[in-house]
Amino acid sequence: MKLDSAGLEILSRGECLSLLASTPIGRIVFTDRALPAVQPVNFYLLDGNIVIRTAIGSKLAAAARNAVVAFEADDFDAEMRVGWSVTAVGHARAVDEPDEISRLSLLPLMPWAPGSRDHFIVMAPEQISGRRVHR
Repeated sequence: MKLDSAGLEILSRGECLSLLASTPIGRIVFTDRALPAVQPVNFYLLDGNIVIRTAIGSKLAAAARNAVVAFEADDFDAEMRVGWSVTAVGHARAVDEPDEISRLSLLPLMPWAPGSRDHFIVMAPEQISGRRVHR
């Protein structure tokens, strides 16, 4: 087990992807009017890519089109003082191809927020890192 200078376990890319696949909620960081914005989203990990379903006219849909974004997911047990956090950075793209939209529509990725969510954003992690806290 490799530890960082703070004593946290450094996770491999494979461990990071496995942990991302284990949780349905994360946070996407994007730019909105030249300022950083963070939005919680439900997501699905498909072939190592982060897939988000959103509304076509949303701020997220507009901001994430062919832009560099960050994504973070975590899970912590405050009582036990254990947990993990994974951060990914990469280019996000809007899905425009009808065949890909049809394929992504079959994923178990149902929006939690009300309203129509028929637009997909796919982010391919170019950098991914994670840390785990142990007791």
